[in-house]
Amino acid sequence: MNTDSARPAVTELRLSAFKTHRGVTLPIGPLTLLTGASGSGKSSALQAYEILSRLGSGEPLARAVGAVAGDPAACIPAGARPDGQGRRGFRIGCTVDGPAGPVSLDLAVQAEPELRIVGERLTGGGETLLTTALTDPARRAVQAAWHTAGATPVTRAPLPDDRLATSLLPLRVAGKTAGQQLVLAAAEQVVVALRSVFACDPRPEAMREAGRAASPGSGGGKAGAGSGGAGPKGRAGARGGAAGGWTRDADEGADEGRLRPACENLPAVLDRTSRECTRRHALLVAAVREACAGPVDGLHAVPREVQAADEVSAPGAGERSAGRGAAPGPRGGGRSRDAQGGVATRTAPGPVGAQTPPATDGLQALVDRGALGMMPVEQLGDGELRFLALALVLLTGPGVLAMDPAGEIPSAQQQLTVMADGLDRCMDRRQARELLSLAARMTRRGHVRLLGAVRDQSVAEGLPGVQVLHLGV
Repeated sequence: MNTDSARPAVTELRLSAFKTHRGVTLPIGPLTLLTGASGSGKSSALQAYEILSRLGSGEPLARAVGAVAGDPAACIPAGARPDGQGRRGFRIGCTVDGPAGPVSLDLAVQAEPELRIVGERLTGGGETLLTTALTDPARRAVQAAWHTAGATPVTRAPLPDDRLATSLLPLRVAGKTAGQQLVLAAAEQVVVALRSVFACDPRPEAMREAGRAASPGSGGGKAGAGSGGAGPKGRAGARGGAAGGWTRDADEGADEGRLRPACENLPAVLDRTSRECTRRHALLVAAVREACAGPVDGLHAVPREVQAADEVSAPGAGERSAGRGAAPGPRGGGRSRDAQGGVATRTAPGPVGAQTPPATDGLQALVDRGALGMMPVEQLGDGELRFLALALVLLTGPGVLAMDPAGEIPSAQQQLTVMADGLDRCMDRRQARELLSLAARMTRRGHVRLLGAVRDQSVAEGLPGVQVLHLGV
C-alpha cells in the first residue's frame, strides 16, 4: 500500500479504441496540457476522461455518453467493423494512484446496436479485483466476479449493464475478508478520483446573456437567461451522481452559489466567494488585474435594480439605468467595499423614509475600475471573461463548483481535477501565460490538478511542473 499518495488521482488515461485514438496511453500529471493540430484528438481524449468521470459519479451509461459525445456511435473508432452480430463499440480506461497503490480500470462499451457495458476489469495489488462480462445478450445485465480470497475465492453476481460496476461494489461487498477489503479500497480510490473532476468551459456569450437577464442570488430572485446551465458542446450544466446533493435533474436555482461549467452564474458565485473567503477573493482580483487591459481594483456582486416601466419610456432612461451601481454617490448613499474587493453593500440613502429603495432582481457582477468607476463584468472581452471564470475555478474548490465529490471522504483526502477543453481559447498570449502561471502555483499545493487542451504550447515554456503532450505525432 502506498501511503505517500493520500489523495487519489488519475495518473494515466488509456484510449484503447475511442474515436480517432487506437492504443493510446496518456500520462496525466498535476498540470498536463494536450496540444496538436486540429483533428489530432485533444477534445476526444478529454471526452473519454469525462465519460469515465460521469460513470464513476453513478450516472447511467446513456446519460454519461450522451451528455459528452451525443450519439454513442460517434465514439466508435473510425474504420471499426461490426462483428458477426452487428456489434461495434469502444474501449477506454485509466489508472488511479492513491493509498491503495496503482489501480487500473478498463471498460469495453458496446455502442451498436444498443448501448451497454459489455466488459469491465479492475486490477490492483497484483490481483484481478473485478471482472464483468456479457454472457446473455438477451438480458440487460452482465455477470460480475470480484475477488474474495476467503472460503470462496471469487463471488459472482449479475450487475446492471448500464452502470459502472466498480461504483456499485461498495454496496455489494461486505469487507469481511482481506480480499474484500482490497476490493473496497481499490474501488473507493477509483470512484473518489473520478468524482473529483470538474469539466469547465466558460462561454462568454452565455455569461453575457445571463448578466443582461439578471443572475439570481442564493437568496432568491428570478432565474436568469441560461440558468438551465447548458454546458459546452451541449453538455448539461450541472454535474452529479446518484449519491450526491447536486444532480442534473435537480432544480439548479436551489444551489445558485455553485459555479456551473459554462460559468453563466458567475455573479452569484462571486457574491458567495467574496463573503466566505476574502483571501482567495483578493488573489482572484490580483490575477484578473494582470490579465485585463484596464485597471482592476475589485470585483463585486451587487443587487441589480429593476427599471420601472415609466423610466424605460422616459427620455434619458438608458443613461440613468446604466449609471446604477456604477459608483457610490457623494451624499445620497452608495455601495461600500472591503479592502479585498469583496461584495459591495448599499448604504442607507439619507433619512429613513426619504425615498423608496429601488426594486432589485438578482445580482450583477461589476469590475471596479478605480477612477473610471464600475463596469459590468459582461462588458469585458471574451478572453478576459474566460480568464476570470477559469481563475475563479482554480482558486476555489469542489464546494463552490457544480460537481458531486465523494461526500463520505474528507476533503483533505480528495484532489480536484479541473478539465478544460480549449483552455487558451479567446485569450491572447499574455492572458494564457498568466492563467497557466496561476495554475502552476495552485497545482504545486496539491489540492487541484489541471488537464487542458491548448492551441499554442509555447505559452507553457519555462513554467515549472507543466507537462505538455503532443497528440497526432
